Amino acid sequence: MNRVTFILGGARSGKSRYAETLAQKHRGAKTYIATAEAIDDEMHERIAMHRSRREGQWTTREAPLDLVAALAEANTGFILIDCITVWIGNLMHHGRDVRAEVAALCEALKKTKAQVVIVSNEVGLSIVPENALARAFRDEQGLANQRLAEIADEVVFIAAGLPVILKRGSRRRAPARKVKSSRGRKA
Repeated sequence: MNRVTFILGGARSGKSRYAETLAQKHRGAKTYIATAEAIDDEMHERIAMHRSRREGQWTTREAPLDLVAALAEANTGFILIDCITVWIGNLMHHGRDVRAEVAALCEALKKTKAQVVIVSNEVGLSIVPENALARAFRDEQGLANQRLAEIADEVVFIAAGLPVILKRGSRRRAPARKVKSSRGRKA
């Protein structure tokens, strides 16, 4: 069954845990596509914590850059992609075209036969970053989240471990509202 669920929220909000509970309902094959690279001790610890929660129940694919290929290789059953935020950071670090990669991912998601759950951070709810690289990252992340939410069947925002459903049931984009011009009105 081709279904895409997009889960987003802040750091340590419970996004991954919620995504993993969705997987518990699936009886077939489960693939975990990990985008993180263990580049330091702290990342080693985070990865170990995530692995311990899904021990023995998952096939894991490492995809720090080529998420589309990893999705195509799995293509059936239940797929959890964790996380888009780290993936975008990796793409930027390696000088890849983030928007083109996100567009390719969206197309691949439309074609997959799997039930896919995608985890991402919402990074636009805070202050404007002081440096250009951080602002560019925030902008790319925000645009990616919009594209993924648009093609997803369901979008869930996690806050303090609690799910808030933002969208359910349709991949179609809501029609844009017509805004009446204020020109010509007298104040």
